[in-house]
Amino acid sequence: MYVEELELINFRNYEHQKINFNNKLNVIVGKNAQGKTNLIEAIFLLAIGRSPRTTKDKEMINWDKDRAIVKMKLVKNSGSKTLEIRLNKTGTKTILINGLPIRRISELISVLNVIYFFPEDLKLIKEAPQDRRRFMDVDISQASRNYFFLLQTYEKVLMQRNKLLKNSSTMEVLKQTVGIWNEQLADVASKIIISRIKFLNKLAPIVQKCHAYLSDDNEKLDISYQGVVGKNTEEIKNILIEKLQQNLQKDFELGYTSVGPHRDDIKITLNGVDIRSFGSQGQQRTASLSLKLAEIQIFEEETKEKPILLLDDVLSELDPDRQRKLINIATKQQSFLTCTDYPFDTVGDIYNIKDGNCIKS
Repeated sequence: MYVEELELINFRNYEHQKINFNNKLNVIVGKNAQGKTNLIEAIFLLAIGRSPRTTKDKEMINWDKDRAIVKMKLVKNSGSKTLEIRLNKTGTKTILINGLPIRRISELISVLNVIYFFPEDLKLIKEAPQDRRRFMDVDISQASRNYFFLLQTYEKVLMQRNKLLKNSSTMEVLKQTVGIWNEQLADVASKIIISRIKFLNKLAPIVQKCHAYLSDDNEKLDISYQGVVGKNTEEIKNILIEKLQQNLQKDFELGYTSVGPHRDDIKITLNGVDIRSFGSQGQQRTASLSLKLAEIQIFEEETKEKPILLLDDVLSELDPDRQRKLINIATKQQSFLTCTDYPFDTVGDIYNIKDGNCIKS
């Protein structure tokens, strides 16, 4: 799949811009604060339905305008599609596929698959567990709408259980109804966890290959799920119910649920040593890059199409050797690379951005 055309109206600092791209490498060059990141943010928005930079849609609308439009012509193996998102400062958002509005954001998920990599992702290894959970959830959701539904359901059940924990006056009162929520929470959670485990099991050998390509050292990178695990959903569900019951007093005192997929993590080791705690900055960056690039093959296996790679100002964080290796990977599917300076001679199109104006070189 690839983006053939992108149209931006009052989106961030773009007043009205229509841009055509090639199906391989597209390099977006410009000084800081000119609109490079805004452009690939728009592509991500059309894939996920939300921004990777803000939770407030109105922040993406040009400051003196009332609404913004992001529209795309997307080419897939199954044919062409148009994707469009209309944002309004009143807070409303309309999503259209082939000109028809959709009712639920889940209908947009998996139409356009993207891998978004920005400088903060180089800290994926050492940052908080929630960042690694988000890494799993965004990827699996793009390949499976059912998983996206499971996450939504889990959040609703978790909110209800937490509400019960906070509002119950005593443990005796809590015990009268908490069993129902434990059952529901464990049922949905077990399906989320087994999906994550399968995802990481598929990803692990690909991550090792990516790491071997990026690193000159003879090091073995391993990843695995850290949390409640089991052979199947039924086993995981039973373990979760038991743990929820064991932690009930603790949860009652805290006022929130302390066990479940919302608390889990990815275990990452380099030659058997926890890289999150003991890895050097260089090792952590290479591991982060390996994780993100391994997604390309996963998406291709799951969807039978290559995803679109969005690389936002990551060259500045890498040494020249890893820069060249990253560019080599970027040329194998449609990629968007933003940078302030592009020192390589390679196949692809160069776009210069200044003050929200994008001009092909």
